[in-house]
Amino acid sequence: MTTLVIGASGATGKHLVEQLLSKGQKVKLIVRPTTTKPDSWRNNDKIAIIESNISEISVDEMKIYLANCQSVASCLGHNISLKGIYGKPRKLVRDALRLICSAIQENSPEKPVRFVLMSTTANRNKDLGESVSIGEKLMMGLIRFLLPPQKDNEEAADYLRSNIGQNNKSIEWVAVRPDTLVNEEMVSDYELHSSPKRSPMFNPGRTSRINVGNFIARLLLENDIWNAWKGQMPVVYNKNLN
Repeated sequence: MTTLVIGASGATGKHLVEQLLSKGQKVKLIVRPTTTKPDSWRNNDKIAIIESNISEISVDEMKIYLANCQSVASCLGHNISLKGIYGKPRKLVRDALRLICSAIQENSPEKPVRFVLMSTTANRNKDLGESVSIGEKLMMGLIRFLLPPQKDNEEAADYLRSNIGQNNKSIEWVAVRPDTLVNEEMVSDYELHSSPKRSPMFNPGRTSRINVGNFIARLLLENDIWNAWKGQMPVVYNKNLN
């Protein structure tokens, strides 16, 4: 299996790449030309690196990149800087997702391509009618106003939920929702839920980045896990950090 990974050079994306490689998978990585890439990536025949800004890739180009990929994972996010948060492209994640979904559908694959989006517990699954308190609604409204990437992340997940839906012939999807991300060196026990069990605003849990990478890799490669969660937005918490 070959997986296209976008956002591979980020703190979580790197873990996902390593998890896929450890399971014997091939990966294609779309990374910015200015990104510092580990030497181990350049010297690994299971890695194909595409140096490009994803916001500048056309649908026709993306169709070529996806031609022999059975799965896609997005760990894409905005840089934590003034330009990254408030500059263009303002809809980086949503637009990249739309681009890839359009290319997949134009390729008309024989089997549906698996697409995993890394999202956040701050995004609610509207299909399940997940409730929030008045305080959370007020806080989320303020975050959307002050931090544009939050709205971008919400629109990306909503595109999968509403536009791709549950019966698309070319794409099956999962939106993975970790809580507060932390760094750990080893995969540890984690738990999965259909909806948040804690308030991401007032009582957040924690999720290690390597566990997110592990869960996404398992989703892409293990049919039973994929079938259990496809078309859903599972929440991931570390057992030992909450």
